[in-house]
Amino acid sequence: MSGEFQYLHTMIRVNDLEESVGFYTKLLGMKELRRTDVPDGKYTLAFVGYGSEKDHTVLELTYNYGTDHYDQGTAFGHLALGVSDIKATVEKLRAAGAKIAREPGPVKFGTTVIAFIEDPNGYKIELIERH
Repeated sequence: MSGEFQYLHTMIRVNDLEESVGFYTKLLGMKELRRTDVPDGKYTLAFVGYGSEKDHTVLELTYNYGTDHYDQGTAFGHLALGVSDIKATVEKLRAAGAKIAREPGPVKFGTTVIAFIEDPNGYKIELIERH
């Protein structure tokens, strides 16, 4: 059954599309892959990621006209990105103005080194050091 499915994207709603696209492209190195404005539906979609949608899972940023705040609730956890040098990455992100929600260190009850940052909307992004 697993061959029937391909994980395409994760969608998050954003308050300011340009600010969010800038965060994911300038700070996290993703590329804006495509953008679709749907005036009749009163929304704009921007897809960002590290490679083409054909070969990579991407992030869909959804901006609904006139909405400048969302309640995230308690169900959503975080997005996760692998990095090779977590301390250097966190320092670069800090210098670029990213909010550091958890400094680099081992995960509780484990040895994997992680950190957390937040995007402009408060979504948590876990950085996982991978060698």
